[in-house]
Order: sequence, then C-alpha cells, then structure tokens
Amino acid sequence: MEKTPTSLRKQVVILGRTNAGKSTLMNALLGQARAIVSPQPGTTTDPVQASMELIPFGPIVLIDTAGLGDDTVLGTQREARTGAAARRADAAIYVADGAADLTDYHAFAKAAPPHLLALTKCDLLSDTTLAALRAAWPGAALLPLEGELDALRTRLAALLAAQQPEDDTLVGGLLPEGSHVLLVTPVDSAAPKGRLILPQVQTLRDCLDHGLFCTVCRETELESALARAGKIDLVVTDSQVFGLVASKLPPDMLLTSFSMLLARQKGNFPQLLAGAQALSSLKEGDRVLMLEGCTHNSTHEDIGRVKIPALLHKKLGIDLVFDHATGYDFPEDLSPYALAIQCGGCMLARREIAWRLSRMAEAGLPVSNYGIVLAWGSGILERACRPFEGVQ
Repeated sequence: MEKTPTSLRKQVVILGRTNAGKSTLMNALLGQARAIVSPQPGTTTDPVQASMELIPFGPIVLIDTAGLGDDTVLGTQREARTGAAARRADAAIYVADGAADLTDYHAFAKAAPPHLLALTKCDLLSDTTLAALRAAWPGAALLPLEGELDALRTRLAALLAAQQPEDDTLVGGLLPEGSHVLLVTPVDSAAPKGRLILPQVQTLRDCLDHGLFCTVCRETELESALARAGKIDLVVTDSQVFGLVASKLPPDMLLTSFSMLLARQKGNFPQLLAGAQALSSLKEGDRVLMLEGCTHNSTHEDIGRVKIPALLHKKLGIDLVFDHATGYDFPEDLSPYALAIQCGGCMLARREIAWRLSRMAEAGLPVSNYGIVLAWGSGILERACRPFEGVQ
C-alpha cells in the first residue's frame, strides 16, 4: 500500500446549485479533467471523487456533487446523494455564480461544515460588480481571476490544518514510547493476496509513528512469538480469533483488537460499549442492522455476514434477522431494528461514523462494534477494554 487510503484523507465536498461551475472548479484544483463539464444543467448526477495532495497540507479527497435546486425527475435522489457526501465532509467549498443571488448560500452557511465560498464566472463581470463582490464577500475566491485559485488552495489548506488536532492515534495514546506491541494477524480467505488488511496496516504504522516496537505474527505462531519476543506491553488481535488468542496469553497481559482500536479512534467508544448490553436482550425474530464499510464480496469467513450471525445464534439460542448496509449506504428508517452493529470503519470517513452514531442515538437504537461484539461472544469484553482504562 503506497498511497494514503481514502478514509484517512480529509474529505472536501464541492457544493452549490446546478451549473454553478462545481465540476470546473474540481478539475482546476486537480489540474486534470476528472469531472465532466457541460453547460447543460444537471451534468453531474452522482458524487465524483478524486484523491490529491493539497500543498502544504497533505492528502485529501475532493468530492464533486450533483447540483442543489435540481428540479428534474431524478433531482430528489441526486440531492440525497449530495447530502450523503456532505455529511462526511471535513470541509466544503460552496460554489455560486458571481452574478447570482446568494440567498441559498445564507441558508447553507448556517448548518454547513467548515467551508469556503467560491464565486465563479467572475471574468464576465464588470469592475464595478467585482469591487462590490469583494466588499460583500471578503473571503470569497473570485474565479477564474488571476491568483484566485492559488489563494483558494492556500485558504483550504489552512482550514484543514486547523482541524488536525482532532485526529487521535490508534495505539500511541495508550502506551509510552518504547513499549512493545504484538500484532496477531490471521491470514484467511478474506485477506487480500500479498497485503495486510487496512486496520493492520494502520496499527503497524501508528506504532512506528509513536516509537513503539512491534512484532507481527499469525495466530498459529502466537506461542512461538511470545517465547521469543520478551516483554509484551499490549497484544492487538483480529477480533475473529479473540478467544483463541486470549487462551494463550497470561491473564494479566493487555489484550484488545484492531476493531476496538478503531472504535475508540473514530467513534463514541462509550456508546458502542453500552450497545453491547442490548445483545442479551435480543428476542426471537428481532432485526439487526449490520453496517459494513467495505464493499468486497463476502466469503465463508466473512465476519459481518457469517461469523457474527453464527455467534449470536449460538450464544442466544434464537434466530435473528440480519439486514446489511455496505459502504456509505445507511437506512433512513431505523425503527425496524433492535440493534445495529458497525464494523471498525477503516474504510469510512471519521465524520461519517460520528454522523451515524448521532443518528442512532437520536433514534434510541443501541449500536455496538464488530470487535466489541466478538469480545462479548468470547467472554472477554472486560479484558479487551482494559487497555483503554483511564485513557481519554
């Protein structure tokens, strides 16, 4: 893996009314024709995203969206997808025709994420009109006037840099520098050939970033690794072998999972932990919403579609109904569900996870996490939470 994954990049969404110049701006920021540009309103029908390096900030994802105010037959569906893209955005650029009424922008600004304003087609305006725009909107980029695109890039980089302190580490905040971490990484049919899965890669990199020594092994070599590794301060395992790994460790050795590390980094850990209490209250025929960030094909070893359903059936002795939502899909109506179980979210933007948890809290729907549920099923949830005690 040579490039920063999309889920770890800051997400910047480009919003505005149809035919305002959003796709033109995206192409200009990218320096290439990534989005289709046409004078025909409604050209962009679905969000189009592209990764780029925003100097001097770093890696980001730009997301072009369907225009607001689309009165075509498919307009409502297009705006719904635009809203889904906006909810995961760390920042937005609102694009408006420099000659247009900005009433819509006033409404947008009240509930928007941190954002910048870009006024387009300003090369068609008179000097008097441009002067009035600069006075009314002193922070806006007047495109495509000379120097304005570079200024927009600079302001966007500063806007994103100001958000960096909220990015928590996976392991670095749990252990002092120089500690030794053992990563237990099963290699099964779901693992991509020649690569580790993303949570394993992220945890390994986080250890390196924070001066932690790291040993990696499969669960089949765990006993040999323990004998050779010396003092181990924390063991992090894939959730699906929680019980096996726990049985081979000294009872006082700290143990948790990649999924639980992600739950703490990206989500509301107390909320996800409290959701596990609802597991014992599930009844025959209850519906459970499985939220899987990946969109890969499932296998006989799939955690969300095979292992967790089998675990709950075995532990509870009842038949449950499981509905699955993948990627950024999320049901509007949560009323049919007794419980939701979210994956670690390594492929999802942090703000998306936060939005989901907020929605479920408002709906009174208990929600837990793959790693927490598997730790509960293995009877080691209390132990798996021990590494987080006393840590914010």
